[in-house]
Amino acid sequence: MVKIVALSFLLAGCATSGGSFCAAGHPIRPAKAEVAALSNGSVAAILAHNEKGQKLCGWRP
Repeated sequence: MVKIVALSFLLAGCATSGGSFCAAGHPIRPAKAEVAALSNGSVAAILAHNEKGQKLCGWRP
């Protein structure tokens, strides 16, 4: 899961508004079993990633 978050941030770093982030990124939706094992940092990173996608790409929860 941490690898997915790290990869998402690497991809997001080279994005422009409405551009490649929307084409390459996707919402991160961990399974219920994974949620309990996530660190606070991972939860914050997933939330930031998904909020960016909502703002730039119109992702829905």
